[in-house]
Amino acid sequence: MSRPIENANVGAGGPSESGAIDPASEILKTSRTIAIVGLSNRPHRPSYGVAQYLQSAGYRIIPVNPAETEVLGEKSYARLEDIPERVDIVDIFRRSQFVPAIVESAIHIGARGVWMQEGVIHAEAAERARRAGLFVIMNTCILKEHIKRFRLH
Repeated sequence: MSRPIENANVGAGGPSESGAIDPASEILKTSRTIAIVGLSNRPHRPSYGVAQYLQSAGYRIIPVNPAETEVLGEKSYARLEDIPERVDIVDIFRRSQFVPAIVESAIHIGARGVWMQEGVIHAEAAERARRAGLFVIMNTCILKEHIKRFRLH
């Protein structure tokens, strides 16, 4: 079942088939670096499969997990604030209770937006991110949304 995409403060993107602007397509097209909070080095975990797919689609992934040193050939950082480069999207694979602190970190590092994976929902944190000028996509899988829009062959 498809889940709704929630967004705010997204720049003008290309029109979808219906003629409406598709914020998820615009963000995915214009982003290059995705920090994945909660990325595990265990191949059976959903975060690992999503990160692997995003790498194959040409994105630079940056693992954020204090329990990991490296995932998929990329150095892992304990916190978003430890990443020494610009981050476009902060993709969240943590329980909803941890989202407010992650959103504050995303705002602090100047990320363009936050993407909360399926089952990750926090309306207040989403609103805080929107007020700070970040785009927000909530309760939606970035891999599924990318495949819908830009199928890899």
